[in-house]
Amino acid sequence: METLNYKVLEGTGYNGYILKDAPVKVMQFGEGNFLRAFVDYFYDVANEKAGYNGKVKLVQPIGNFPQMADWINEQEGLYTLYLRGSEKGQKVDAKRVISCVSDCVCPYIDNKWDEVLALARSEDLETVVSNTTEAGIAYTKGDSQFDQVPPNSFPAKLTRVLFERYKAFNGAADKGLVILSCELIDNNGKELQKCCNNYAKDWDLEPAFIDWMNTANTFCSTLVDRIVPGRIRDPQELAALEEANGYHDTVLDVGEVFGVWVIEGPAGLEDKLPFKKAGVNVMVVPDVTPYKKRKVRILNGAHTGFVLGAYLAGFDIVRDCMHNDTVRGFMNKMLHEEIIPTLPLDKKDLEDFASAVEDRFNNPFVNHELMSISLNSTSKWKARNMPSFLAYIEEQKQLPKCLTMSLAAYIAFYSNDIQERTADGLICKRPAGNTYKIQDDAWALDFYYAHKDDTAAQLVHAVLTNTQMWDQDLTKIEGLEAAVLADLEMIRTQGAEAAYKSCL
Repeated sequence: METLNYKVLEGTGYNGYILKDAPVKVMQFGEGNFLRAFVDYFYDVANEKAGYNGKVKLVQPIGNFPQMADWINEQEGLYTLYLRGSEKGQKVDAKRVISCVSDCVCPYIDNKWDEVLALARSEDLETVVSNTTEAGIAYTKGDSQFDQVPPNSFPAKLTRVLFERYKAFNGAADKGLVILSCELIDNNGKELQKCCNNYAKDWDLEPAFIDWMNTANTFCSTLVDRIVPGRIRDPQELAALEEANGYHDTVLDVGEVFGVWVIEGPAGLEDKLPFKKAGVNVMVVPDVTPYKKRKVRILNGAHTGFVLGAYLAGFDIVRDCMHNDTVRGFMNKMLHEEIIPTLPLDKKDLEDFASAVEDRFNNPFVNHELMSISLNSTSKWKARNMPSFLAYIEEQKQLPKCLTMSLAAYIAFYSNDIQERTADGLICKRPAGNTYKIQDDAWALDFYYAHKDDTAAQLVHAVLTNTQMWDQDLTKIEGLEAAVLADLEMIRTQGAEAAYKSCL
């Protein structure tokens, strides 16, 4: 079977949107599945719906997989994207051939770094996008040289790109770029800007350039949200799809249908970027912090809030939990009645986001295992659920039923018929009879193992007074110790599903 390119695609009779020729307007550091299923999808739709007429050049930020660039270039930048999931309870499986990518360059071979610098000098270039992993935005003094081909770190590469542009346009204020960081760290744009300033100082670059870098360019922190499995793992399904498509696609990509990109930027940026006009789920806001809080408290908080009890109740994957009235009802009550009222965003926006969470958890294409979500649940409960829990008590002057039960379920999961403490985990036994391995910080596992012979009352008191876990003594919250003890005993005697049902 022939490999995908423009000629092969034309021969298949594909009738979707395709843009073959357009100027490169975006330099993208990162060629992985996530950016191609997320950022490049949005640019592709912008080409179709907003007449953006721009291509994206991919730059590999590290040189350990140059073959990926070869695969993308063999397909002339084309690849097939499947967005799969559930929307308003309906199964979605949407295919789109993405044509916004011009090519991919590995700057570590064949003097390809010169191509990157040439693009930096282009009149057409408007935007830099990056996702170089959490470790990518980092500065180490002396690790990268100005004239290195290419500099080692991503921020050093970007600093060199910006200097090239500054020189090409004699420091013109209107030739600055919009820089959109997608790395999963807080304040990713601000942190990237700090690193670039450090390299500029290390390299003794002229003060006028440093001023231009910080004033003519717009470093944006962004929040990204789309689950990207990246590929189809079933060889038979993949073969059937290629047969139906009429071509082989080496860099085929798969993402969930839900996706939102929140960009922190100044007034006017939304009109400068093509996404608003395209009608895609990308927004420019003055501060991403409330949206990060929305994601952590609602999406991540929902996961951590119900999965531990659900696992004890006999469930193994998230989707099956959404098909159970009790577990789904428990999650929704926790979200809509206990978490959303504590958040500082428009209530309709929060309700819509929470409704989308149920669809996302009900994705028929993803088997998301509860045990994988359970990893490091001590710190996760503290980060994701504790803020909602404390805010609810502060505002409502009473305990939130579901979040209190969730805390008891956390204790139950970490203490259910403890078998042994192994080198990398704590082995417990599920009510159904099988053992399971809890993975968390060693001190947390040691704590539960040390308390394995406690009565329920002793254990609850020990957990709630453990300031290493919670940074405070939770027994000082009126009525909490008695409520958690009652919930824990209900989980242990009647089962977690019955305990969840008691909250409804």
